[in-house]
Amino acid sequence: MAAVMTRLGRLDRSVDGRVALITGAASGMGRATAHVFADEGARVALVDKDADGVARVVAEIEDSTGSDRVMGRALDVTDRSALERLVQDVTEQWGGIDCLVNNAGVSLVSSLLQDEGFEDAWQRTLDVNLTAYVALSRLVVPHMRSRGFGRIVNIASTESIVATAGIAAYSASKAGVTGLTRSMAVELGRHGITVNCICPGPIVTGMTAAISEDVKDSYAKRKVPLRRYGEPEEVAHMTLSLCLPAASFTNGATLVVDGGMTIRHT
Repeated sequence: MAAVMTRLGRLDRSVDGRVALITGAASGMGRATAHVFADEGARVALVDKDADGVARVVAEIEDSTGSDRVMGRALDVTDRSALERLVQDVTEQWGGIDCLVNNAGVSLVSSLLQDEGFEDAWQRTLDVNLTAYVALSRLVVPHMRSRGFGRIVNIASTESIVATAGIAAYSASKAGVTGLTRSMAVELGRHGITVNCICPGPIVTGMTAAISEDVKDSYAKRKVPLRRYGEPEEVAHMTLSLCLPAASFTNGATLVVDGGMTIRHT
């Protein structure tokens, strides 16, 4: 007689009713992530220093899912007191924070050979791309611990794996994000909080907007097996997947979303 198969457990693949806090959400991958979470039933708090952009994305989400699922705040993520007020506002309005997406970032010219401006570019880049991730995570973690559940996704870059000349600060900060992610994952896992990292490759965002379409097309055909740039929504769906309750045993991972760029040898 054949053995009776035990039915698989029903792991939850929904963020319906969850609260997600997303930084850098006025455009690009952050905007796409906010839309994807809202479309899946999450309540979404948007953060960006671009006040007009925040208002625009909030209006977009209100039009598609209703005003009860979205709130927006215009602030600089390097402002610790502003982050404290943000977390307080979100938790008071919605009772907690389940998912944090650290996405805000800058890429400033920081050539090791430049005579002026390197130190300023270096400091600003690390403040936004790395230190702010730590600061906001530390503010959110107590609320996640109280619930025994949390999902943190840190957005890094393939510049943490390969490198482009002239943006030393950006590459260093993104490599720092991958290391930070592993450390956070080890420390916070026992509290039911998973921490993972996404490294997007060439994506159509504001950071790549200045690159001509001809140059983008040539680069993609030479370097990317899928022969194109990625879309922000393709990164956003990976972010969502890592935040699902069912993603309960994925912790400390660095997931590359680059169309195969970093594995291509020739």
